[in-house]
Amino acid sequence: MNAFTIPKDRIGDSRLAERLERETQGEVLWSAADRGRYATDASIYQIEPVGVLVPRSMSDVEAALSICRDDGIPILPRGGGTSQCGQTVNRALVIDCSKYLNRVLAVEGDTVRVEPGISLGALNTALAGTKQFFPVDPSTWARCTIGGMAGNNSCGSKSIRYGLMADNVRAIDALLADGSRFRFGALPDNLGAEVPAGIADLIQRLRALGAREAEEIAARFPNQLRRVGGYNIESLTPAARAEGRGNLARLLVGSEGTLAFSAALDLQLWPVKPRKALGICQFPSFRAAMAASQHLVTLDPEAVELVDRTMIDLGRSIPIFRATIDRIVRGEPDSLLIVEFHGQEDAPLARSLDALEEMMGDLGYPDSVVRCIDPGFQAAVAEVREAGLNIMMSMKGDGKPVSFIEDCAVALPDLADYTERLNQVFERHGTKGTWYAHASVGCLHVRPVLNMKDPEDVRRMRTIAEECFALVKEYKGSHSGEHGDGIVRSEFNASMFGPRITAALEEVKDAFDPTGLLNPGRVVRPPRMDDRTLFRYAPGYAADPDVQPVLDWSAWPGPQGGLLGAVEMCNNNGTCRKSDANVMCPSYRATRDEEHLTRGRANTLRLALTGQLPGGLASDEVHHALSLCVSCKGCKRECPTGVDMAKMKIEAMAARARERGINARDRLIATLPRWAPFAAMLPEAANARNWIPGLPRLGERLLGFSAERSLPRFRRDAFHDAELPAPDGRAGEVILFPDVFSRYFEPENLRAAIRVLRAAGYNPAVARSARGSRPLDEGRTLLGAGLVDEAREEARRTLAALSAVASPVIGLEPSSTLTLRDEFLSLLPGPEAEALAARTFLVGEFLAREKPRLTLKPVAEAAHVHGHCHQKAFAAFAPAIAMLTMIPGLKVVPIASSCCGMAGSFGYEAANLAVSKAMAELSLLPAVRKVPEGALIVADGTSCRHQIGDLAGRQALHGIRVLEMALA
Repeated sequence: MNAFTIPKDRIGDSRLAERLERETQGEVLWSAADRGRYATDASIYQIEPVGVLVPRSMSDVEAALSICRDDGIPILPRGGGTSQCGQTVNRALVIDCSKYLNRVLAVEGDTVRVEPGISLGALNTALAGTKQFFPVDPSTWARCTIGGMAGNNSCGSKSIRYGLMADNVRAIDALLADGSRFRFGALPDNLGAEVPAGIADLIQRLRALGAREAEEIAARFPNQLRRVGGYNIESLTPAARAEGRGNLARLLVGSEGTLAFSAALDLQLWPVKPRKALGICQFPSFRAAMAASQHLVTLDPEAVELVDRTMIDLGRSIPIFRATIDRIVRGEPDSLLIVEFHGQEDAPLARSLDALEEMMGDLGYPDSVVRCIDPGFQAAVAEVREAGLNIMMSMKGDGKPVSFIEDCAVALPDLADYTERLNQVFERHGTKGTWYAHASVGCLHVRPVLNMKDPEDVRRMRTIAEECFALVKEYKGSHSGEHGDGIVRSEFNASMFGPRITAALEEVKDAFDPTGLLNPGRVVRPPRMDDRTLFRYAPGYAADPDVQPVLDWSAWPGPQGGLLGAVEMCNNNGTCRKSDANVMCPSYRATRDEEHLTRGRANTLRLALTGQLPGGLASDEVHHALSLCVSCKGCKRECPTGVDMAKMKIEAMAARARERGINARDRLIATLPRWAPFAAMLPEAANARNWIPGLPRLGERLLGFSAERSLPRFRRDAFHDAELPAPDGRAGEVILFPDVFSRYFEPENLRAAIRVLRAAGYNPAVARSARGSRPLDEGRTLLGAGLVDEAREEARRTLAALSAVASPVIGLEPSSTLTLRDEFLSLLPGPEAEALAARTFLVGEFLAREKPRLTLKPVAEAAHVHGHCHQKAFAAFAPAIAMLTMIPGLKVVPIASSCCGMAGSFGYEAANLAVSKAMAELSLLPAVRKVPEGALIVADGTSCRHQIGDLAGRQALHGIRVLEMALA
């Protein structure tokens, strides 16, 4: 038998897990939740693995191969898990290389040797000092791994210049199925004694196959740059060897882990071209753009990338991309082509843009090029282009653009006709396709919009695939031009290449892996692409009818009030794994664990909401997956499909609180606004834990607060509402919203805001509840504990008081103030909450918008500013910076940082201390330590200020304090 058939009772087999734990040093992930998180990639498939090993060394991989060979369990190598076609899901032991096997091993001249788990983004960052880079650049560059790129024969936008992965891998140090290890690369025809007998025999068999099938390969393989289907057996032919293309690493590239396990890869490096210019060409129709591509490439660009009308419209609906889309679009074009030129100097690039404008005029489209020279603008354009898939997948509802024919490639002269005919296929079957990506090489990512939960749409998918591939064959194109074969395209290798090539591909597989140990069923002997039992939405997939959400999810159609639809917006493409993260996802960046990743959490929730995870939302598995989520809301802004894990965490916490209650510590924190006024009356007693020896250790044992942390100090001079009048509609009136932290721990910030607002000509007031004397509260701490009903009651009280006046509402603490703009809309949906959200501002936002006349004096030479995660998530960081730039002579320096790691009570808890510190050390603390003495450090979040003080020994100020200092 040439492939393992694994019975379901081997899934989660404890005996295999015990052996892996004994014989390797790796992390053995074996729970149902762990297996569920690795059951999906970015494709439409879901296959539960036997288990997961995260190896710490290649010795662990070798041991695992031996164990699985003995036990009859297949092996599946995995990197970032971003595969579009189902390469990285299988009933096998998944070996995740991305956490530990991610080093640069050596750089020698224009060659770098790396471990398979290093991401492309991390590699090029490491190479920055060499003035060289690795140029194969798929849109997932920030998180895809080199091993995965080699497995898929990745391409990217610049393949017209640099070729494919196969053209840039010089050698692969590979582990074979029988346990042997060999460095496959350029080898002489006469193999020397240094080549082991078994390997020499394998190589001779492969070369004999290449010689025997050379004519058939020449006749059957399409003459396209973008051909990645099947194995690269053309490298085995005598002609390829004579031309220097017989490097055996080419054969392993694109093999999707079915032939060998890459232990290390030697990659070719290229000189960095430091200058760049973009011309964004506007076209009135999609066909016009396709027809123009063949002409634009004659200008020798680095890339020509398509953005179609669907992507333009969807991009505008996503806050992080809206401004960029508006800048790159001129008028109402149907399609854009982004033409990219690179070089060493600006002048030649300017001439290239001139030539582009001239050519567009000759084609009948004068004044249709938006020139993009500014590096910041270029980076924003690149971010939109690279997010093309996720932008397309941001469609709400069960109908989504589905990947199964998206990588077909045809010659540029045929591109307009081919795409027009394919659109007719879509129309004939009652759907439409979304288009984007690589117009320079005739490989456009096209995804028909289908519902994979609907059996009729699944049948339609197969018919569309068959008709599409017939078109591709007619145009002598490649049915697999990027992203590999996986499950979705392997089946069609037989019809594209014919029976003789199919048999040759199987012969290659059997020569390397006669027992089917390595990722069986991919490239050769595959399952049917439309086998619904392999789908993420398999027969029987349904929402648990007992789940009753406590928040409003009506923006997403579907059951459970839209909650499942919101969770399903995660398409597993893994943007949250990116190595250049701004905010998202800090817990993953600190731990490198799939469990503590936005994608991993979304998968856990989806399994729980559909009955695939025992215990549902209240389960320990869900609780553990969310335990390190700091509710930073980075995903709300940075996830292109809008997965709001902070909101989803509230839903899960509420389910657990209803079923199991909450512990004393969480109750203490949740009710802080209720007991804080009394604590402030006796601050010495309330703060005793900070100064009486022994109490910190006792508090850690009883409540879980780390003894290493000092807790915020209650202040005797706490802020009281009586310090300001109640609103009465005076001219210039603004409503100050004092949060619990500013009231009782840092009242000087509130008083600074009052002084600045008055100096600016405003009359601050404080709204009061009609129900009792307790100050208003937004319910932030209650939501953090899952006490949604109590938080909703606080929201009603606050909404009633603030809706009674029409003045702007101004707050200081981002997490508290922005609750009025965010969670209130889910707690109390309706026009009142929407109206309040529209007139609620952080103080920096308000002053930056109003630009009041203030007489200010210099206070320091520089202020280094850390943005609170919620400020960034709600586009409120730039206004905070703008407010500080009002101060004369002050150089304002934004700190490039992710979450500080304190996040409310998170960083105070002993269980989270190590992760809290790790988050802070990712970027914030190193930057703070470099701030020179005398310069100001600014952080508008109380948690951020405390973290900076605790771990860096530096005082950070709220921005409003700095502005108060500058008042003349």
